[in-house]
Amino acid sequence: MPQIPENSPYSQLKQYVSQWAPFSATELQWLEKQFVYREVPRKFSLIREGEIAHEVYFINKGCLRLYYSKEGDEVTAFIFLENLFATALDSLLQQTPSQQNLETLEDSELLVIDHNNFQRMYAHSVNFQMMGRRVAEQRFINAQRILSSYILDSPEERYQKLLQSQPEWFQRVPQHYIASFLGITPVSLSRIRKRIMPD
Repeated sequence: MPQIPENSPYSQLKQYVSQWAPFSATELQWLEKQFVYREVPRKFSLIREGEIAHEVYFINKGCLRLYYSKEGDEVTAFIFLENLFATALDSLLQQTPSQQNLETLEDSELLVIDHNNFQRMYAHSVNFQMMGRRVAEQRFINAQRILSSYILDSPEERYQKLLQSQPEWFQRVPQHYIASFLGITPVSLSRIRKRIMPD
């Protein structure tokens, strides 16, 4: 694996992609040129429902929330923290209006690639295709786990699994967003927490 300078804003991205495929130094240099560094304030809308997603965001620092709007309520679909890619994927790939919203929950430092460069990335080399496939497979597995948990688990079991798999959410994400992700009310979440962690 090529040496990656730690002081570059692109070092996290290069470290992340290198776990999925054996990239050369030349490929990593090419990849860096496809992204733009962007600092974004908290509560900033990156993608809005009804708009077409044109960008993918790699999170150097910060926290993003993907959510749906339903009858005036917001339903959290996922929380993205550092070293993850985030976008409204259906909208991006099909270039159709998004059903989802994507916003920052914290001041965030993002590396941004637009749709055209995103497509060029996959066509650039076999390693980028390998990375894309492996990341997609991991996302599919995670989505299946979430769906299975909604079908098979009680709210308390879903909470315990989320606490085990995503402990940092509970330190950085407002509780009503976590409750929404779990499919319960904030009051129900508070009761579950008290049962599991009594004073």
